[in-house]
Amino acid sequence: MKTKIAVAKGDGIGPEIMDAVLGIFKANDVPLDYEFVEMGKSYFDAGHSTGMTALAKETIENLGILFKGPMETPKGKGVKSINVTARKVWNTYANQRDFRTLNGVDTVFSRAGIQINLTIVRENIEDTYGGIEHMLTNDVAVGRRLISRTGSAQVIKYAFEMAKRKGNTKIACGHKANIMKLTDGIFLDTFYEIAKDYPHIYATDIIVDDLCMKLVSKPETFEVVVLPNLQGDIVSDLCAGLVGGLGFAPSANIGDFISIFEAVHGTAPDIAGRNIANPTALLLSGVAMLRFMGLTQNAATIENALLYTLEQGVHTGDFGDKTIPASNTTQFAEAIIANLGQTPVKGVATSKANFVKSTLVAEKPTQNIIRETEPGISEEIMGADIFVETMLQPKALAELAQSKLDEKFKLVMVSNRGTQTWPTGSVFTELTNQSRLRCEKNDGQELSAKDIFDLASRVSEVINVCSIEFLKKFGGKLGYSLAQGQ
Repeated sequence: MKTKIAVAKGDGIGPEIMDAVLGIFKANDVPLDYEFVEMGKSYFDAGHSTGMTALAKETIENLGILFKGPMETPKGKGVKSINVTARKVWNTYANQRDFRTLNGVDTVFSRAGIQINLTIVRENIEDTYGGIEHMLTNDVAVGRRLISRTGSAQVIKYAFEMAKRKGNTKIACGHKANIMKLTDGIFLDTFYEIAKDYPHIYATDIIVDDLCMKLVSKPETFEVVVLPNLQGDIVSDLCAGLVGGLGFAPSANIGDFISIFEAVHGTAPDIAGRNIANPTALLLSGVAMLRFMGLTQNAATIENALLYTLEQGVHTGDFGDKTIPASNTTQFAEAIIANLGQTPVKGVATSKANFVKSTLVAEKPTQNIIRETEPGISEEIMGADIFVETMLQPKALAELAQSKLDEKFKLVMVSNRGTQTWPTGSVFTELTNQSRLRCEKNDGQELSAKDIFDLASRVSEVINVCSIEFLKKFGGKLGYSLAQGQ
């Protein structure tokens, strides 16, 4: 029985490297059939704002697996990245990228005899990748960083289950909760809550800047690291640099119903059509896909053939021993095919599954799933942050705002770019033309949403209001942060 999957060859060098990989699959009798779908730059250019046709979307949602080459998003046309859109629309909440020292790939660590074998698990849906941005003034932009308990729990649970499956003994949570106490705080709190269910895996956390330093100095000390989306994106590419670059970095985007396996390097239009591109990253992503689908023996055989081929010094022009003539894409794939059944001296591939589960496409939902951790938790409105456009000095701005307060509210702070400027501050703090008024309720008052909007309306009579954020308590705990200096 063959399983059908969706395949998008991609842009630039995508078709060349995809043909090479599928040729290797065919030589190993991988039991897959392919439905080729239309996605990428040419479909943006044809007027598909999502970068894919309706038929492509339907096919992928029916099959549950997408194997894709690199894709280009046209610049300057106001369209979203097809890669990010695909991951978010189909809720592939966990991005798993395995980094290991590869035979024949020369790095500073391989020369030092240091073996790298680590996995980065990145939250794949939320964070700044919501792309929710607004101009508050002509000089000041704001982006919303959305991190949820439910989204954090999905990816962190996945990371622990994957570590358990692979036999890892330790896992670290990378974060910036020392600064982003609510957003990264949710992610870190969720990590330790879930860690209680895995007592045999040592769980620790590390601030992301310290993590980056330690990754480039002692990468062998890490096994699994789980991070929020933006930080995970940056750290993933850093780790690719440790093992030779993006040309050796597989990527798997795992969801409950649809999963995507792809090369994350660029489309390299400068060498497209020349048959000289390196297909290793896409092949390793394909190997990950085979393991995910339970085709672990095919995966091990192909990976061993790749490792053996690299061990023999076969290489494309972007890496390897320059005293050995470079192979083109076709020759590189043919060398791997010739070595199917061979086993490398170092780094033998495992036939164990290293993914938690396959997709549940046969059980696809009939409506959107909405997740909530604590239904019915108490909420109390404490006030509002009102963002205004102004060139007034902080004291004058505070006096103007106070003139529009009623008995329900008091002005407790004015800040600019997150730093308090009133009632205390420093003349050395340089300001932009956008400030925040923090208005909290007076003792004994109860506030409604209407009270907040009425307040903002009154303030807008004397100053330009840009945005409003409610200040709330949830379950008796503050749901907002203080300003620097408050």
